[in-house]
Amino acid sequence: MTRSFFAKELEELHIDMIKMGSLVEESIENTIEALKNQDVELAKNIYESDDIIDSYEKKIERQCLNLIARQQPLAKDLRAISTALKIITDMERIADHSADIAEITIRMSDEKYIKPLIDIPKMANLASRMVNKAIDAYVNNDLELARKVCQSDDEVDDLFYKIVLELTNIIKNDVSTTEQAVNFMFIAKYLERMADHATNIAEWVVYNITGEHEKFAKYYHKDDKARKPFEK
Repeated sequence: MTRSFFAKELEELHIDMIKMGSLVEESIENTIEALKNQDVELAKNIYESDDIIDSYEKKIERQCLNLIARQQPLAKDLRAISTALKIITDMERIADHSADIAEITIRMSDEKYIKPLIDIPKMANLASRMVNKAIDAYVNNDLELARKVCQSDDEVDDLFYKIVLELTNIIKNDVSTTEQAVNFMFIAKYLERMADHATNIAEWVVYNITGEHEKFAKYYHKDDKARKPFEK
């Protein structure tokens, strides 16, 4: 197998990863659209989308294993392939969280919401952009972009704590809101986890480029906020 053939195979791998990433972004966007509009049909479609994303994960995994078996890649190439395997796992988990939110959306479809949805869509948009930038950073070997994705996680965390505090106060003022407020807390937590997975992807990109896997969170988080009641 020649290096040109390896480069072609790697390019095909990147194309499939971009397609998978686009599906993941679309899943996040549809999830929040379904939640905002209490659209049960769209929420149900997210489950079908999750199956397609799962199939991409399996396809890319086969591509990676074939490259390792047939090409006997050099250390740098092996790093790129192992990074791809890590990234698709995080993308698949993001899609799983979209399905989790869709399930809650269906449960709450007949309820009047206890508050307008403002910060939750913001979290979703940030998480979606983080996924997009992390995949771009991988494909383009962009170290600076990967680091920016890691920094973005702080903003999502801030929104998460804001939402939890607001919902906690709503419960204190009216205990009848408890069930729905807790559902929104879970939704916020799933979005926060999506951003964490996007950060994981970016950290693997850093590993791919530098050969070192650094946890950028310890550099970018300036304070050690309490994680309760939802600890990471």
